[in-house]
Amino acid sequence: MPATLMNERDLEFLLYELFDSEGLITRERYQDHDRQTFNEVINTAKTIAEKHFLPIRQKLDTEQPTFDGTKVHIVPELKTAISAVIESGIGSATADYDLGGMQVPPIIASAAGAFLSVAGGVGMGYNMLTTANANLLQAHGSDELIDTWVKPMREGRFMGTMAMTEPGSGSGLGDLITKAVKGDDGTYRISGNKIYISGGDHDLSENIVHLVLARIQGAPKGVKGISLFVVPKFLLNDDGSIGEDNEVALAGLFHKMGGRAQTSTALSFGEKNGSVGYLVGEENCGLKYMFHMMNEARIMVGTGAAVIAVAGYQYSVDYAKNRPQGRLPSCKDPLSPMVNIIEHADVKRMLLAQKAYAEGAMALVLYGTQLSDDEHTADTEELRQHAHTLLDFLTPIIKTWPSEYGH
Repeated sequence: MPATLMNERDLEFLLYELFDSEGLITRERYQDHDRQTFNEVINTAKTIAEKHFLPIRQKLDTEQPTFDGTKVHIVPELKTAISAVIESGIGSATADYDLGGMQVPPIIASAAGAFLSVAGGVGMGYNMLTTANANLLQAHGSDELIDTWVKPMREGRFMGTMAMTEPGSGSGLGDLITKAVKGDDGTYRISGNKIYISGGDHDLSENIVHLVLARIQGAPKGVKGISLFVVPKFLLNDDGSIGEDNEVALAGLFHKMGGRAQTSTALSFGEKNGSVGYLVGEENCGLKYMFHMMNEARIMVGTGAAVIAVAGYQYSVDYAKNRPQGRLPSCKDPLSPMVNIIEHADVKRMLLAQKAYAEGAMALVLYGTQLSDDEHTADTEELRQHAHTLLDFLTPIIKTWPSEYGH
């Protein structure tokens, strides 16, 4: 029997015995759910993973995106797989009912996403960044921004990115020079260049909603002068349909050692008249808002690494159980049958170490996901503040530890 994507008993233990996810149904937001509906979401994700992502997993890992000077090209089967995720509703499982979501607890959505990530790798990154983008706008954007951009992202018609890094400043965001000039109509004209923008260009959706850090003309230098803008690939007509190009140009692709299923792009904004941008929240508060998405992405990165560790362990155990070689030290008869390598003490040691890393990483990321929920939906303000403080401390660990040891 081949190895499974995830050990379902282990996942069940983490969800219902370690973290008591079933107890979340006492919270008002989740009172329509029960353990059965939670499991249905997870099983739907498993079915999609096995049907649509698993058959193309190797292809996603080996065939990197290409750019012909006009258009970016990705593995065509990925669009079918992502469409299946969107149609199932799992892509917006945690969103509010009135935005087309299921109001599923994030820890359950994370468990469902584990199956999709294990099979599809960073091919699921398009959906995950879109969810994080929509969550940021829902937390910090105006009603108009939510109606215009969040709803289509929740529906899967639009996808989203975060655009921070620049060629001249790298991760030093205080040095960014992308410029924003306010127009008479209240919108801004954005001009500048961004690099390493995951999912920055593709044909998987009708539109791409970029969240762009830029400095408004006359704003203070450093991080205190950074604002955040919605800059779509295409503008919208009055009826919400796709309108004219918004001067967001694909300047090139970066090719990663791994994670090739998702485009990593260099983008040029507003080379002619400036890309139209819509301010999120207040001026000069952009970095504070962006941390909402950055921290969600950090947990996302850690989760992706953890599920790779879990899958790797599954395949290792399966191989060790079926690979005969050598005999136990206690057996001196050269004519005796060989044993499978799982019988050897040192192989057991390696497998147990792998198991500890994998299961520990998975528990850590699910705990972080639950804390991100607790800071909004826990019963008391004291519990919500405790979750916020603990998550603030754990987020860098959640991102880096599984990424270091999981692989």
